[in-house]
Amino acid sequence: MNTTVQTVMKKLINTPERVVRDALEGIAVAHADLIRVHFDPDYIVRVDAPVQGKVGLVSGGGSGHEPMHGGFVGMGMLDAACPGAVFTSPVPDQMAAATKAVDGGAGVLHIVKNYTGDIMNFEMAAELADADGIQVASVVINDDVAVQDSLYTAGRRGVGATVLAEKITGAAAEARMPLAEVQRVCEKVNGWGRSMGMALTSCIVPAKGSPTFDLPADEMEIGIGIHGEPGRRREPLKPARDIVEELATPIFEDLPFNSGDQVLAFVNGMGGTPLIELYIVYKELARLCDQRGLRITRRLIGSYITSLEMAGTSITLLKLDDELTRLWDAPVHTPALRWGV
Repeated sequence: MNTTVQTVMKKLINTPERVVRDALEGIAVAHADLIRVHFDPDYIVRVDAPVQGKVGLVSGGGSGHEPMHGGFVGMGMLDAACPGAVFTSPVPDQMAAATKAVDGGAGVLHIVKNYTGDIMNFEMAAELADADGIQVASVVINDDVAVQDSLYTAGRRGVGATVLAEKITGAAAEARMPLAEVQRVCEKVNGWGRSMGMALTSCIVPAKGSPTFDLPADEMEIGIGIHGEPGRRREPLKPARDIVEELATPIFEDLPFNSGDQVLAFVNGMGGTPLIELYIVYKELARLCDQRGLRITRRLIGSYITSLEMAGTSITLLKLDDELTRLWDAPVHTPALRWGV
């Protein structure tokens, strides 16, 4: 008797081959007041681009991490985002075209997560833009304290601080700071931000149709990457208070943070984590910050940099000063982030 059990992939898609194209067409219809979507090459651009006299901000990466990056295109954040295939870097032609589309004469900043493919392709795009007479600067985000090297990186991965960098740097560009100053602000956010994440479940890439990795029901992965890369260790499932302490302690010790520091606390869901659980994580993080004398003066809670339907969370702490606080509070109007307008 044949006892083979066939696993059926249950996703709200048409076909695996059209996932990214269909999603781009969806965001184009949903947010036509904020963004335009260009196809072949694919990129999302703010509806009023290029904005003359303003530094253009371009980021991008593999799809599957929504709302990052396309959901952050708009006033006060990114000018353009380049979506690759699921968990796959976009290609240089996309990045070069997006760079050209947002050039308002003040130069363009590339915000790049530290993944090998992203870095290589953005460097090639910058060379193409330079040949067209566009001044391009670049900042690599590498805030993940979990591991020094991973399957996709040389050095630390770029994770949650990317969202904060795109918002704060976007405000700097909107204020018409020159390219060198916009780059400085982005580097400051990267230097003052630290992150670490964990997974309760794997996720299923549509083209593969099966879980990216095996994780028993009673275990969790500490220090996971946003593509399902292995973390620091796998261990039995624990209460939220213990998980948050395992994530937060390396963050506290890495910068390090000092008693009296003001911080922005970012509790992020990985795609399959309900908000009720994220608020439990935030409560435990706030308790640990208070024990160390850190004052949480700004916060962001929700699923902003995801890994498809993975259940889990990541924590990011960003040390704040008056400049970063002012830029964080500045108005923003994108599909996924909006305040002050």
